[in-house]
Amino acid sequence: MSTRTFRITVRGAFDGLTDGQRAELLAAAPEHDMLRAEFTAEGHLTYDLAARPFFTFRFLDSGEAEEDILDATARAELAAESWLTERGYGFKQLRSQAQDLSLAPLGKRQRREAARAGSEA
Repeated sequence: MSTRTFRITVRGAFDGLTDGQRAELLAAAPEHDMLRAEFTAEGHLTYDLAARPFFTFRFLDSGEAEEDILDATARAELAAESWLTERGYGFKQLRSQAQDLSLAPLGKRQRREAARAGSEA
């Protein structure tokens, strides 16, 4: 059985932030900029609080079977909730979306590399 890689995106909105929390998030905004977004095992947070109250966590997880994506999604949601709660940040409208990369169509470069690898074998 092969290992499957899952990308999980957890989105939501900050809610009821105090002035101090807002200032704290704005001060940390450069490290949470969309241009630095990546999928990581511990989850990567991005937001632009100056423009809108929404945030996105990006998680990378894996499993052996297609059904494992449900557990991975639950872990990602729990991790996002925990991160926000531990810091006292209010949030609402939490929702998630997951993708099994083994089922994703290959991009142009990936197709070209797969064809090259196949012709060398």
